[in-house]
This record gives sequence, C-alpha cells and structure tokens, in this order.
Amino acid sequence: MLYDRDQLRNYLVNDDGLIEEYQRQKEQYSEHSYRLYRFLTELEDIVNSVTDELAIIRRVIPKIRKLLTECYWLQSDYIQPSGKVNCAVKPLYEDLDYPLTIQNVVWLPQQVSSIHNHGTWGIVGVISGQEKNKLWRRCGESGEKLELVGEKVLFPGDIIAFTSNAIHSIESLGDEPTITFNLYGVTDFANRYEYNPITHQAKNF
Repeated sequence: MLYDRDQLRNYLVNDDGLIEEYQRQKEQYSEHSYRLYRFLTELEDIVNSVTDELAIIRRVIPKIRKLLTECYWLQSDYIQPSGKVNCAVKPLYEDLDYPLTIQNVVWLPQQVSSIHNHGTWGIVGVISGQEKNKLWRRCGESGEKLELVGEKVLFPGDIIAFTSNAIHSIESLGDEPTITFNLYGVTDFANRYEYNPITHQAKNF
C-alpha cells in the first residue's frame, strides 16, 4: 500500500486520556527495504539506553514510520480471523530474551474491543482500514469512576502511541478488516486492566 506521506499523522495519548498530535521529523526515505532485523536491533538499542517512556516513544515512532513505508512484506504478513473469532494476532518476532511484543493485528469490520490499558507503553500503526480509538480516564476522589475523554479516528499510515496507564477502546470502521502493526514494551501485568463501563470496575487481564 502506498500512503500519502503528506497526510500521515502521529498521535500520543497520555495517562489522562488526552491526545496530542506532534510534528513529525523530516524523514529520509530509502529505495531499499527496511528489514525487520534492523528494526529489532535499533529498537533494542533505544530501550536499553533510554529509561523515560515518553523519550522511548518519541525515538521509536520514526522507526515504525520507516517500517510502515519501507518494509513492504509487513503489509501482507498477517492472518485473517476465522470461525467465531473477531480478531487475529500474528506475532512477528518471538524470543525469550527479547523484551518487547511485536505483532500484526486484524479486526473484522465493526468490531469493538474492551476498554483497557496495556500496563506498558505501546505504539500502533494502521496498515489498512480505519480504527476509532475512544479515550478514557479514571476520575473521582479515588479514581473510582471511568470517564470518556474523547476519540480519534485513524487512517492508513497513522501512528498512535500510548503511555502505560492510558485507557482506550477500539472499533474497526468501514466494510474492510482493519490491520495494524502493534508494538508494546515490557508488560506490568499487575497494572494491566479491563474496565467495565457500567460498574466502572477494573480487573486484571
């Protein structure tokens, strides 16, 4: 897929569900494919040298942008959901010593996820289709309430990043499956939650 590079957007969602669009760096594109092994190595170097998650996110997003635009096999390396499953996940790299999660995810049209955080920073790039992100936050004196803050519709080539406690839910729009590239840091499972929009209760998943 060829993206309109002038229309691509980067977004960042913080722990309060607030979203900001920030200026992309001027990118240098190559005629050569950006290999996954190179991306993995550069990614590991960043994570090993930077501790602040916002700094990690801002350094990794240009790498994902390069991957989306120059790694052509990525756009077809996924699995379709089958049977009663509405979503399919294909890991792109698995190694017990590699700390990050890297996968392609396919949602069938008109599917909606649970409301959740990830217990780690995460970055999602839309390969094809459209994805609506609803953004939430905890509120009240002790954070006992769940409040909808806003929403953002993403298009092919858009990238959205989340801090560890950012809460969102997603919906795949349109008549075609939504395919995304998903990258997550090291998950803190004790602080990864699903939220019930009726009772406002949180549970680990």
